[in-house]
Amino acid sequence: MSAGLTQAAYIVAALFFILSLAGLSKQESAKFGNYYGIAGMAIALVATIFGPDSQGVVSIIIAMAIGGTIGIHYAKKVEMTEMPELVAILHSFVGLAAVLVGYNSYLNAPETATHAEHVIHLVEVFLGVFIGAVTFTGSIVAFGKLRGLVSSSPLNLPHKHKMNLAAVIVSAWLLTRFVEADGSLFALFVMTLIALAFGYHLVASIGGADMPVVVSMLNSYSGWAAAAAGFMLANDLLIVTGALVGSSGAILSYIMCKAMNRSFVSVIAGGFGQEVSISSDIDHGEHRESTADEVAELLKNSKSVIITPGYGMAVAQAQYPVHEITEKLRAKGVNVRFGIHPVAGRLPGHMNVLLAEAKVPYDIVLEMDEINDDFEQTDTVLVIGANDTVNPAAQEDPTSPIAGMPVLEVWNAKNVIVFKRSMNTGYAGVQNPLFFKENTQMLFGDAKESVDAISKAL
Repeated sequence: MSAGLTQAAYIVAALFFILSLAGLSKQESAKFGNYYGIAGMAIALVATIFGPDSQGVVSIIIAMAIGGTIGIHYAKKVEMTEMPELVAILHSFVGLAAVLVGYNSYLNAPETATHAEHVIHLVEVFLGVFIGAVTFTGSIVAFGKLRGLVSSSPLNLPHKHKMNLAAVIVSAWLLTRFVEADGSLFALFVMTLIALAFGYHLVASIGGADMPVVVSMLNSYSGWAAAAAGFMLANDLLIVTGALVGSSGAILSYIMCKAMNRSFVSVIAGGFGQEVSISSDIDHGEHRESTADEVAELLKNSKSVIITPGYGMAVAQAQYPVHEITEKLRAKGVNVRFGIHPVAGRLPGHMNVLLAEAKVPYDIVLEMDEINDDFEQTDTVLVIGANDTVNPAAQEDPTSPIAGMPVLEVWNAKNVIVFKRSMNTGYAGVQNPLFFKENTQMLFGDAKESVDAISKAL
C-alpha cells in the first residue's frame, strides 16, 4: 500500500471515529456509533499493517490474534456491573503502551534533519512517557477501588498536595536536564519512577464518591498518552484519535463534576479540598418497612410512577424484571418513566445501557434535569439501588460531603419506595435522610427478587 493511499485511509478512519463519537452521544444512535467505530478501527489497522512503513507483519498479526482472543473472551465473560473496572484496567494498558513506545522511540531515535527537530522529539518522548506512566498506575488504583481490592476511602498522607506539586516540579526540571544532556537515560528513568508514584498517589487520594469522574478522566489521560505515542511514531491517525479521546474524556469529566458539584481542578489534582467523612452520630429517627404485595398494591393505585435506578440495580441484575413491571403498569394506563442521574452507577451512561439491554423504551428514560420538576406530581417513586444520587442531605445539610450536589428530588413525590439490602450508607459513605422521611418506605432484600415478587403480585 502506497504512502498516499495509507494517508487517505487514515482520513477516512478519522471521519468514522468522529461519526462514532457523534453516534454514541444519543441512545437511539449508539448502536450505529459502535459500528462506525469498528469500521474506522478496521480501516486503520489494515492501512497500518500493510502500509509502506510496516515491519514484521506476521508478528503483528499473531499479536493481534492473541489480543483479539483475550478481548472476545472477556467481552463475553464480564458482566455490565464489572464494566467500570474493565474500562479502568484497559486504560492502564494504553498508558503502559505509551511508556514502552516512548522508551523504544528513545533507544531507536529517528533521523532528524535539524537540531530543533531532535529537541522536539526528545520532548515528545519525555512527555509521552510521563503521561503514560501516570495513566498506568492511576488506572490500576482505580481498578482496585472499583473492584473492592483497595479501600474506596481517600489516602490521606501528610502534605499530599505539596507532594503532588513537588512531583510535577521535579519532573519539569528533569525534562530540561533530559533535553540539555541530549537525551539522558538517567533523567528519563528517574522521571518514570516519579510519574508511576505520582499516578498511584493521585488516584489513591481520591475518594470512592468521585470514582466515576476519575474513570472518565483516566479515559482522557489515555487519549493524550495515545496522542503522544502518535507524535513519537509520526502516525497522524494516532494523534487525531488520541486527541479525540483525550478531549471528549476531559469534556465528559467536566460535565460530571458539574453534576456532582465538584471542582474539576480539585478532582484531577487528587481530591484537593473536600474530604469525605462518614457521619453516624445523627439520629434521623425510625424507618418504615414495606412488603412486595403492599408495593404492588400501591403501584396499581398510582397514575404516575418514576423509577430511579442505581448501582444496586446493576449488581442485582434487576433491569429485566424492572422492564416487566414497567410493561405491566403501562398496560394498565400508568405513566411510567425513569429518572437517570448523570453519575448513577460507577460509569457515565451505566444505567442507560442496562435499561436499553432490558429493552426499556428510550423515550421514557429521562435525564435528571428533564424529570426533576415532575416528582411533585408523581404518585410513587421506586428507588432501586440508588443512594447518594437521591440524598436530600445534598440540599439540606451544608456540612455534608455531598452538599450542593444536584440530586434527584424523589422525596417530593407522594410515596417513595426504597429497595435496599440493608440500612448501610452508599458508596460515598454518607447516611441518607430520605430513608427516614414520613412518605418513604423501605423494601429490604435482593432487588431482583423484590421486583420479581412485585411483578407476580401485579
